[in-house]
Parts: sequence; structure tokens; C-alpha cells
Amino acid sequence: MTASIRPAVGAPYARIHGVGGYRPRRLVTNEEICQRIDSSDEWIRTRSGIVTRRHASPDETVADMATAAAGKALANAGVPPEEVGCVLVSTVSHLRQTPSVACDIAYRLGATRAAAFDISAACAGFCYGLALANDMVRGGSAKYVVVIGVERLTDLTDFSDRTTAFLFGDGAGAAVVGPSDFPGIGPVVWGSDGAQLDAIEQTVPWDALRMDAESRRVRADASYPALRMSGQQVFRWASYEMVPVARKAMELAGVRPDELDAFIPHQANMRITDAMIRALKLPAHVPVARDIAEQGNTSAASIPLAMERMLETGEAKSGGTALLIGFGAGLVYAAQVVTLP
Repeated sequence: MTASIRPAVGAPYARIHGVGGYRPRRLVTNEEICQRIDSSDEWIRTRSGIVTRRHASPDETVADMATAAAGKALANAGVPPEEVGCVLVSTVSHLRQTPSVACDIAYRLGATRAAAFDISAACAGFCYGLALANDMVRGGSAKYVVVIGVERLTDLTDFSDRTTAFLFGDGAGAAVVGPSDFPGIGPVVWGSDGAQLDAIEQTVPWDALRMDAESRRVRADASYPALRMSGQQVFRWASYEMVPVARKAMELAGVRPDELDAFIPHQANMRITDAMIRALKLPAHVPVARDIAEQGNTSAASIPLAMERMLETGEAKSGGTALLIGFGAGLVYAAQVVTLP
């Protein structure tokens, strides 16, 4: 007789129990960026809404920043590291292919037996991670999951490129997802549009940096990889295509725009955020994250960093309902409605 497999049993629901962030020490102004590109503070503010951004120093590595953010999230959640079942890290700027930076972070946190892995979903990565964590907790594969978005994008920025040099910043944000007796994370609406694969991309693959087999010298035609973006293409896509995704996330969660207590989109560009607010007909009383003005675009870290700031300043209330949406290279996207910790 074939043996029957006993299924895992998880919690009825999941929610975010705590958030934490890490912002690098070094503040970089538009004026400093303009020393290397033909631009101005006024142009950058008008086109992106960015006033300053944070650049990591050599001692602020991807693992360092992520560990600091995750440790803060665990403390805010009141969850000891040994109860963490999985550490999930979204990043595109950890420069080692293997081992995963998640394994390093889990060890540093003291979650020494936790499963750990990285995902590559660019600026949608945190929302992807929340969806996976929600399913893990409810499916019984982990009691608590630490979801981290961390980027050190300055390692992949061409500071002579006028179209991207002013955009990117560094930082880390984290959330602790665990069991709940009420639905704290709504159904995810996610997907990808591979037809626009070239809208945001790394300029050259890593193998272009291989040394010449005979001379053991770096090939003369090799250039270090950097991020390249077709700004107008991304702007049009995000401004129009993400609105139906956001609407669907609210519809599946059974939440109307006027019932939201916060809107926390990926901090890509202030104009994209404003376009989405108009298209969603978001009421004026709903606070909107605008962390990009001081932090720049931190890709996977932008939503948790913005969430932390809104909670710390009181702009968003604990226990309130927030709409999250992330989108980026791939092009990929994900959105869900959550209860704020």
C-alpha cells in the first residue's frame, strides 16, 4: 500500500509584525551629482522629485545594511531570531552569484537554522517576497519569515550617464511576516512583461569581464557592468500599466481607495507616483509615500524604507491598511494590500 503524506499545517492568516530600515550615512546632493553630468538641481527635481540620495560607504555592504534593517524589524516585531524559519532577500546588487547573501544575513542575525535564499525581482522584489512569505506562513513551511529588500546600486551606476546617475541610492528595508488571526496580507497581483526586457538592464553580462585566456589580462573591450534604463519607456509603462494592477489588488482584498490609510508605491519617480494617484482617483486624505525625495530610487529596498518612515513620522498609522506596488526590470510587477504593523 502506498504511504500517505502528512501535509504541513500553517496559520490561518499572516501579517507584518514589524519593519526596520537602514539608510547609509553619506548624504549626496543634486549639486554633487551634477559635478559629473550636464544637469542641474532644478532639472533633477522637476524630472524625478529627488533632492538627495544616500550612497553607501565601503563599510556599508549589502550584508551589513540588510542585517541592520532585519535586526531592527525583528526587535520591533518582538520575534527572537531562533523563531525565524526563513530569511528571504531581494537584491540585484549583491555582486556574488553564490553563496546567497541571505545565508550570510541569517547567520549574522542568529537565525542559524533558517532557510535562506535570494530572489531577483528588481524593484518589485519586496512585494514578491511578501507574497512568498505569506504563502510560507499559511502553508506551514515557516512560522516567521524575514523579508528584506536591499540594494547598493552605486556599485552598478555609471555616474557619467546623464539618464541614470541622479536616480539611484543605497539602503535596506525589512519586514517580519508571521501568523495572524486576521487577514493581514491581501492576495498578490503579480506578473511580468518580457517583451520589454531591454527597458532596464545591466549593460554587459559578467562573462564580458573574463580575462583573456592567454595573456591573463582583462580584455581591452570589456567595460564594468552598469545599469541602463530607457526612462520614457519605463515611465509610460509604469504610469499606465500599473494602475490596473493596483486596482486589481484592492479588488481582491475587498478594499476601496477611500478605505486606504496609506499608498506606498515603489519609489521610482515622483511623476510616476503622481500619475498613479490621479488614475486611481485616490482621495486627498490618503497619505502617499514620497521617500524618493530624500532617499532616491533604492529598488527592492524602497517600499519597506518608505513604510518605516511613514510609521515613524506618524504619517501612516499602525494597524492601518496600505496599498503596496512594486515594478522594475524585467519588466516585473507585484501589488498587494497589507495591514501595517
